[in-house]
Amino acid sequence: MQEQMPVGLRFSLLHRSFKKKMDAMLSEKDLTGVQFGVLGALVRLERSGAEEISQRDLEQATHMAHPTMTDVLRRLEKKGFLCCRVSSRDRRYKCISSTEKALALKNDALRAEEETFQWLCRGLSREQVDTLLEITDHMLANLMADCEKGCESGT
Repeated sequence: MQEQMPVGLRFSLLHRSFKKKMDAMLSEKDLTGVQFGVLGALVRLERSGAEEISQRDLEQATHMAHPTMTDVLRRLEKKGFLCCRVSSRDRRYKCISSTEKALALKNDALRAEEETFQWLCRGLSREQVDTLLEITDHMLANLMADCEKGCESGT
């Protein structure tokens, strides 16, 4: 039956399976996928060496509108995943930083992602898994090369 299944549907089913497992883990932590995405962007910016991270930096990293980001940040601060303070460079801006709670969540998410991947790959040899990763890396490189040429939608 899978031989007749369209490629797009295959990717869609795999994506939904990952999303369902990740959403279950996030709901245990009282988080949404959007909130988790913002936290992920914040941690990546921090690890890139950014001295001060503003709301605008996060809006650009996540392609999120200002009012939406304001609401997400307010909720995440209330839940203890980040803290906001006045910028030392410009008092009109808030600097945002992750808390230990956010960093611990990252480890939980990586563990849940790895467990989901292993579950989906059960029955495959190590060589098959390596080939799968190689192929998807190549596909992503193709996508990124096209996006660098001005692609916004992934087509």
